[in-house]
Amino acid sequence: MKTILIVDDEPDILWALSNVLKEKGFFPIMAQNGKEGLKKLEEEQPDLAVLDIRLPDMNGIELLKRMKSKEQDLLVIMFTAYGEINSAVEAIKLGAFDYLNKPIANEELLLVIERAFKTKNLNEEVKFLRQRLHEKIETKDILGKSKVMKNVFNQIKQVSPTDLTVILQGESGTGKEVVAHFIHQKSLRKNKPFIIVDCSTIPESLVESELFGYEKGAFTGADKRKLGYFELANEGTIFLDEIGNLPSSTQAKMLRVLEERTIQHLGGKKVIKINVRIIVATNFTLEEAVRKGCFREDLYHRLNQFIIFLPPLHNRKEDIIPLAQYFLKEANMELHKQINCFSPEVLKLFNQYSWSGNIREMKNVIKRAVLLAEETIFPRHLPERFQLLSPASKEFTSRDKGIIISESLNLKQAIEQLEKKVIKKVLQEVAGNKVKAAKVLGIDRKSLYNKMKKFGFKM
Repeated sequence: MKTILIVDDEPDILWALSNVLKEKGFFPIMAQNGKEGLKKLEEEQPDLAVLDIRLPDMNGIELLKRMKSKEQDLLVIMFTAYGEINSAVEAIKLGAFDYLNKPIANEELLLVIERAFKTKNLNEEVKFLRQRLHEKIETKDILGKSKVMKNVFNQIKQVSPTDLTVILQGESGTGKEVVAHFIHQKSLRKNKPFIIVDCSTIPESLVESELFGYEKGAFTGADKRKLGYFELANEGTIFLDEIGNLPSSTQAKMLRVLEERTIQHLGGKKVIKINVRIIVATNFTLEEAVRKGCFREDLYHRLNQFIIFLPPLHNRKEDIIPLAQYFLKEANMELHKQINCFSPEVLKLFNQYSWSGNIREMKNVIKRAVLLAEETIFPRHLPERFQLLSPASKEFTSRDKGIIISESLNLKQAIEQLEKKVIKKVLQEVAGNKVKAAKVLGIDRKSLYNKMKKFGFKM
């Protein structure tokens, strides 16, 4: 049921309009002045507001400004008296949907309200269609067509039409966000919001306010009410990436959200019902995190309704070349270039390389190469870590300090030694800045930390 706030200082008009709106299935809220209207806005969160230009305590234009500053997407219809056309035009410029002259004809008001909601729905639909079109293009080929990925797609096909909570597990860069998008696209919620939350990038002090929203005055700097990600995703899907990074206090509140399907704003008392499909992702097993005591066991069991494991790229070699061809087309479109192909040497290097950053690393490597190349991508267009691999020899030779890794080592050992040298060199070049180093290497910070720990670097 849509909620409509009416702000007018004439009790007869309020009474008459509220009855008309009730008959049409709306829920009317009434206020007789601007101050009361602002209070009702915060308490009731209406879908649309009808404001009179003339109010006893403030001008309707001022009330419109203040309401829009609190709720930018609020639909507003203005009532004006004869001769107030300039005020009506100003209201439209400030974001009002439309205006009506007094005395108000009930049929005209209902028509404008219906048109306002219809326009808002169409705008949202266009937004989602554009988003879905982009997602469809990305999802078509980005994950690969190997046997193991066909199994992943079968799992996606099975779970998508349900409302089961899904855990996406796999190394960084394996396409977990793309899979989450795909599940949403194939679900019954496909025309509703899809909200992405990277739990690893939100400062611990802001996690709860970002997820659950807050009221004005909840903390220093909270000058207006803000909706959280869960409310923004209502009736749709929320994707919580790197959920293992949530602090323990937020994990407790997450458990309550999953069990009761309600949230509360920070600094608020009102219980808000939500209807959200939840997908989470992690690059390590949550079972392991539970054993280490850094993730709540009860939250894990509440989330653990369906797990999809995304294998690393080096475990599905048959996907490497098809994915490279896909990213070549994508980079050509993005950079407005016409690079024809990869040289045979580059394709050999791609098959030899470990792709520790998985699909994300490949995408970045190819985009860089497309930028540098003229017609064909050669080894010289790839980052130095590729040029260290010599496809014409059974040895892997490092240009740095003349180090040679003998052919007695297997491929995995050789590549690990090369990775160690490249990471060391990049860290030196960026003066130890791990954030910059991760960007240069095409991997995330957590993957870099894991590799540094593995190779014995000082943290």
